[in-house]
Amino acid sequence: MVLEPLRPAKGQGTPHVVVIGAGMVGLATAWHLQERGVEVTVVERSGVAAGSSWGNAGWVSPGLCVPLSDPSVIKYGLKALLDPDSPLYIPMKPDPKLAAFLLGFARRCTPGQWKRTMDKFVPVNRQAIEAFQYLEDHGVAAKSHDAPIMAAFRRAEDAAGLEHEIKLIREAGLELEATEVDNATLRSELPIVSPDVEKAIRLGGQRFIDPPAYVNALADAVAQRGGHMVIGSNARALRHGPGGVTVEMVSGEPISGDAVVIATGAWLPELAKVCGVKVPVRAGRGYSFSVGVTDPANRPVPCPVYFPFERIACTPLGDRLRIGGTMEFAGTEEPLHVERVNAIVKNGKPLLSGVDWDDQQDTWVGGRPVSVDGLPLVGPTRVPRVFSNGGHGMWGITLGPLSGQLLAEQMVTGVTPPELLPFSPTR
Repeated sequence: MVLEPLRPAKGQGTPHVVVIGAGMVGLATAWHLQERGVEVTVVERSGVAAGSSWGNAGWVSPGLCVPLSDPSVIKYGLKALLDPDSPLYIPMKPDPKLAAFLLGFARRCTPGQWKRTMDKFVPVNRQAIEAFQYLEDHGVAAKSHDAPIMAAFRRAEDAAGLEHEIKLIREAGLELEATEVDNATLRSELPIVSPDVEKAIRLGGQRFIDPPAYVNALADAVAQRGGHMVIGSNARALRHGPGGVTVEMVSGEPISGDAVVIATGAWLPELAKVCGVKVPVRAGRGYSFSVGVTDPANRPVPCPVYFPFERIACTPLGDRLRIGGTMEFAGTEEPLHVERVNAIVKNGKPLLSGVDWDDQQDTWVGGRPVSVDGLPLVGPTRVPRVFSNGGHGMWGITLGPLSGQLLAEQMVTGVTPPELLPFSPTR
């Protein structure tokens, strides 16, 4: 697909792009535009990494970057409706738009659709870690840590679902190192895992980051290169004129550029829908908090730990352990529901030992932008010089640097990288 390459609207000078959103996705887009000689202004309603880029697990895990539309989700979802402590939470109140979204999602939960969607993820999954390394090798003062992800199961039979998924991932053509770990090795490497855990699978070739630190380092790199950061002002609307595209602000002066990128996460539809992006996107809210490790010297946590059956993710961040989970389909502006946090604690206590559950800090909720077909929305909208970069669902951290790189390439050259073709926002 060939587009008009990015150029100044008045035909002279350096192109200038306004990126709306200062999470991983928006900042990676801004950085890669700068890498190609483009001036950027980043507009953010709240703060750098203030959305789902802040409190997520921080996994750079292309081996787990798979479609959410697994056939087992239907059965799991029906059970979740009856279990208040379920990791999947759907509010029991009338919401026609949510009902339509969930019905559309459910229709895609078939083996054939999963395979077709996975085929579209494989090319970007293969490049995800390389995209992080590129940032780190070219001036972003942050580091992603090479480490496996240890998937652990309280009952050995509960591993069957992940083992089947690993088989399908490999059949789709994505290399994934997955080896079973015996109990003695598990206890030696991860003494923080409860003795009740019966089985573990090591997923090699992954990485993890400290999300706020990494995204702030990316913001610093954009600013050091001359990027303008407009923080604390919300974009209200877009307006076209002879000078390009103007971003009207709720407060403050309008900001004009030769093009605009909408990278607002779960708020993407607010601006993108009127630009012809009709794929439904809902906030799949995740929760997290950190806890202390009671004896860190004797209970080291060298790598992330994942409990797939309970949908609980654990990440070592400094001397603390971030614990996250839940997929809650609620409004982006709804307050934190403490019962969701309590459910994670209840489900997590039998899985971890040596954790001080009373030492709870940084309790957080954030909306992950989940598209109805499970695919990101990256590329031009139907409005000239307005682009979308969002809808990554749970994979905004893993795929954010790469989608920023690919979109910047598309904008500057006018040529769509083949990896982006399935992610067209106007599909």
